[in-house]
Amino acid sequence: MEDSWVNSAESIGADLHLELAGGGGRRAALIRALREAVRGGRLAPGTRLPPYRSLAADLGVARNTVADAYAELVAEGWLTARQGSGTRVAERVEPLGSAARVPRKGPPRARGPQHDLRQGTPDASAFPRAAWAASYRRALTRAPNEAFGPGDPAGRVELREALAEYLARARGVRTEPSRIVVCSGFAHALRLLFHGRVLRGPLAVESYGLGFHRELLAAASVRTVPLPLDEDGARVDGLDRERAVLLTPAHQFPTGGPLHPERRAAVVDWARARGGLVLEDDYDGEFRYDRRPVGAVQGLDPDRVVFLGSVSKSLSPALRLGWMVLPERLVDAVREAKGEREAWASVPDQLALADFVVSGAYDRHVRRMRQRYRTRRDRLVAALAAQAPHIEVTGIAAGLHAVLRLPPGTERSAVKAAAWRGVALDGLAEFRHPEAREDAPDGLVVGYATPPEHAYGAALEALCGALPPE
Repeated sequence: MEDSWVNSAESIGADLHLELAGGGGRRAALIRALREAVRGGRLAPGTRLPPYRSLAADLGVARNTVADAYAELVAEGWLTARQGSGTRVAERVEPLGSAARVPRKGPPRARGPQHDLRQGTPDASAFPRAAWAASYRRALTRAPNEAFGPGDPAGRVELREALAEYLARARGVRTEPSRIVVCSGFAHALRLLFHGRVLRGPLAVESYGLGFHRELLAAASVRTVPLPLDEDGARVDGLDRERAVLLTPAHQFPTGGPLHPERRAAVVDWARARGGLVLEDDYDGEFRYDRRPVGAVQGLDPDRVVFLGSVSKSLSPALRLGWMVLPERLVDAVREAKGEREAWASVPDQLALADFVVSGAYDRHVRRMRQRYRTRRDRLVAALAAQAPHIEVTGIAAGLHAVLRLPPGTERSAVKAAAWRGVALDGLAEFRHPEAREDAPDGLVVGYATPPEHAYGAALEALCGALPPE
């Protein structure tokens, strides 16, 4: 490469000239500036450097200063010098003999978001480590030897008994331990039901939900039919030939509204009349902040509703523990599918959760987190009222996320503006069923549970700065 310098001071750059203009230490400054020019890519491998005299004259330094600097950089491997070829930037831009190796310049590494406001995860720092460890120790100490051998695909009886009592008290679920099957979360439950051929499609779903769940169902050849949503939740009067319907009645995901009481009764009546089944995803039913949590639809008819829950929001998604409360006629089929096809949830974790529930630690943790997330949501609402009063927070005061309604046509630009400010979040359109027919409002799905407490204020500032103007 034959890039000769016409104006050597300009070719090196103004920063180099300024660094050398203050007298004293010019040799070291020149070496440092040349290293940075090579490291930063302004001096490409093979570039021919000016002769000592030319560069010394341009920079106003002694020729020996430049000669010594060149010699030092040749020794380090930054430059090469050959008789008749002059001094050039080495093809190998890493120093050959220096103790501190400088990496080659490559494509910039992708930086993670500074503020994570994506939905779906609780505050990881709030995991009750001490209480969980105590339950784990007690559970392992008390566990019978047979707990560590082949077991029941339905899960440990200790956990099923604890869940039957807790769900009846906290969520109004009517069941017995024999009708509960422990699984590894909601997605695992869907796999058991549909990949295991316990149920078949088509399946009615809400017009907004997780795309991952739709993909999982599609992989089992289950067609999903979207039900329109309005201020009262899913329009269950649109149910037609579907065999089952999947709902989030306590807190529609992600739009945030509850299923109206008349529609709760109507969907159960449909299931009775048509021999259908309601799948109730109770993903965050324990977290209601303006009133007591609404009881489960399952309580209206345990023979027509499958109640699905997990600890992914209440404790941690890392535990991989969930449950299915089944109509009695489905229990054997699910146990068979799980026993033949599926890995089981960790038995020690099941035993620990059973103790955690029975000891009251789970209730205490949920109460503590309910207060924390309520405060988080209140701070979000207050920040918007102060800095973006034209942005509406929709849905009920519940769960771990909120939806911000945006002016029409601004969702995509708002997501990009948030990313530019280091904020990771989702646009509402990401959750829309591809066959949904109702109008698609613009919005942002903001998860307020994930950021650590000390960083939440800065996350809200960055979020408000990314919102479209009025």
